[in-house]
Amino acid sequence: MFALSRRPQSSNLSIVKFSVLPYTALAALLLATGARAEKLSLVGGTIINPADGKTIENAVLLIDGEKIESVASRREAGVPVGSKWIDCEGKFILPGYMDTHVHFFQSGDLFTRPDVIDLTKIRPYRDEVAWVKSHLSDVFARYLRCGITSVVDVGGPFWNFEVRKVAHSTPKAPRVAVAGPLISSVSRAQLDLGDPPIVKIDTPDQARDFVRKLAAQNPDLVKIWYIVDQDHPVDSFRPIVRATVEESHGRKLRVAVHATELETARAAVEEGADVLVHSVVDKQVDSRFIELLKQKGIILCPTLIVFERYGRTFANKLNLTPEEKAWGNPEVIASLDLTKLPQDQLPERIKTALANPNTSLDRIKKTYDVALKNLKALEDAGVIIAAGTDAGNIGTIHGPALFREFQLMKEDGLTPLQILQCATTNAAKLFGGETGAHIGSIKKGNFADLVILKSNPVEDIARASDIDSVMKNGILYSATETLGQ
Repeated sequence: MFALSRRPQSSNLSIVKFSVLPYTALAALLLATGARAEKLSLVGGTIINPADGKTIENAVLLIDGEKIESVASRREAGVPVGSKWIDCEGKFILPGYMDTHVHFFQSGDLFTRPDVIDLTKIRPYRDEVAWVKSHLSDVFARYLRCGITSVVDVGGPFWNFEVRKVAHSTPKAPRVAVAGPLISSVSRAQLDLGDPPIVKIDTPDQARDFVRKLAAQNPDLVKIWYIVDQDHPVDSFRPIVRATVEESHGRKLRVAVHATELETARAAVEEGADVLVHSVVDKQVDSRFIELLKQKGIILCPTLIVFERYGRTFANKLNLTPEEKAWGNPEVIASLDLTKLPQDQLPERIKTALANPNTSLDRIKKTYDVALKNLKALEDAGVIIAAGTDAGNIGTIHGPALFREFQLMKEDGLTPLQILQCATTNAAKLFGGETGAHIGSIKKGNFADLVILKSNPVEDIARASDIDSVMKNGILYSATETLGQ
């Protein structure tokens, strides 16, 4: 087990300050630590349930411990008795957001993927991984600051399973579902420190053996990295995909597949994949593919933001949002400034991008010309779309990257309500399991995971980041204090 750096509890656990009845110090401590003797009533706000688009104005939302006990209008519920009031007048209450594609083994900084750009002479990869492990509590808090109460880590080293365990025992952390190391068609030796996040599998028997090894850790998903190039055509890896799916399904494990080409994605779904974790970016999806996804109930996570962040970072044209600048880890963000690196140690890939930044920007535009059209076609056809960012990759910031993803979905023509559905009810389906069945919507019996906004995001998705407070598992945090501000 690795050590985690932790902030003092006084900065980790804070209570919102807009309650009608003032908290005593003891009451605040009891609420923050989860030892709650009283119920909570969120009173007077407007509840928005993206699952069906319904709203309840002047609502009373009764929380009992970690669960939602009742949801009603104040006219129906009357004056709550026997619970502590939280005044939410003028606020908008939604299910907590979810990011269904993150990687905790990656920091988002410039040194986190030496297989993409090798800067290990400046910062050894072993030092990078040690920094990542020592800052997990900080990453957890940044997700909550952004109203993100659940995340899905879709691939990392075996210590990923320890991350899930630590998150589960940490009050100020999102719910975490995880996959283990990626079953891959290619190797990434630069990432192998003895517990590699990506494992090259060469035969169906190897695939079955590795799934059995993963199954011992009770993963929430099994992940395939279906990389296609001249040396690795689509059909050459299909037997391994088939064996992985068969062995996983036999153990009641779902399979997620990285597949960014249309024919790769089609092959993955035909072989039984349950989730596609990226958009198709090489060509327009066809009606046969769309129908295939609908028939099989496939969930697709588009991860639009990640397609721009590598290229923009390397071209020194990074477009961080205000949310990322305010709530992203400052060390990670500072690392992304290429001008701070020794110029004589820059890899050729970065030198080329800096010399011709418009080439990178044009490449990004061409990717979005395809990816955005494909997402709109899938959304219009009724394919299940779950919001996710691929956070942790270079330039894709843990936590606030989700709001850039929302921007891109809006540019694609999705309505605010559709985007909120992708980040709540649809995302819960990708999270899966018993937990997934009890998050993503505000109803009796669900976990009390909520985001409370100062303005209505259904009118403008930009307001999704206008966060007043966040509730995770019945514990309420003021947004201004989640990071010890």
